[in-house]
Amino acid sequence: MLVWSRRGRLAVWSLAALLIGIIFVAPLTVILVASFANQWNGALPAGFTLDHYRAAGSGASADAVFASLVTGVVSSLLALLSGTCAALALRARGEAWRRTFGVLFFIPSAVPSVSVGLGLLVAFSRRPLLLNGTTAIVILAHFVLISAFSFGNVSAGLARLSPDYEEVASSLGARPVYRLVRVTLPLIAPYLVAAFGLSFALSMGELGATVMVYPPGWVTLPVAIFGLTDRGDIFSGAALTMILVAATLTLLIGLEHVPTAASARRTA
Repeated sequence: MLVWSRRGRLAVWSLAALLIGIIFVAPLTVILVASFANQWNGALPAGFTLDHYRAAGSGASADAVFASLVTGVVSSLLALLSGTCAALALRARGEAWRRTFGVLFFIPSAVPSVSVGLGLLVAFSRRPLLLNGTTAIVILAHFVLISAFSFGNVSAGLARLSPDYEEVASSLGARPVYRLVRVTLPLIAPYLVAAFGLSFALSMGELGATVMVYPPGWVTLPVAIFGLTDRGDIFSGAALTMILVAATLTLLIGLEHVPTAASARRTA
């Protein structure tokens, strides 16, 4: 600790708790209360109801939940696959290649997501690559925006991986494919899980590019929440927001408990 006195540490912890409460806890608490509110004319709601959550289980709201989950899973798997392949390929080519071409994966992250959506909308509005008005362009937009984070996580795992394991496997006669499947990938499995979890969380909350390209039949949760709140239906938007938060946290917490070969070897 940088603060040595007990009174100083208490002051630092109190300040940190106050900031966390104001910045993170308070807004989520207000959204949670609003999701159950029947009316809110004063400082507190005038009544509570579960109708907003019941409505979220059917109709357009249920379709938005399904669209977000499918888009998040598919785009995250594609980002994980491409990021892993790119990280492995650049690692095999050497440090100079990794530094030069690895930057390309992070270019979409430096561009506003609305610009990415507009670029995809213009690029894929003509044959033979006509994706405008399809579900594929939504998944593609999410893939473009989250692929950098998958690549970065996998690259970090490979950078920390000692080459001794692979060299020993090669000396014992392991072929490249066998070495990759049975040695390299299991050892970086925690990074693969982290890459998928981060990509999924980012995809579930993506709005800027999605609102530019989504077709009428494929509305994700952030777009549905934006539409509800824009029309003044704050309480229904709050209920969908809590469903979005719950779905994302459930997957992330579940991924933390996924056993991997690397963690098993460390505890063995």
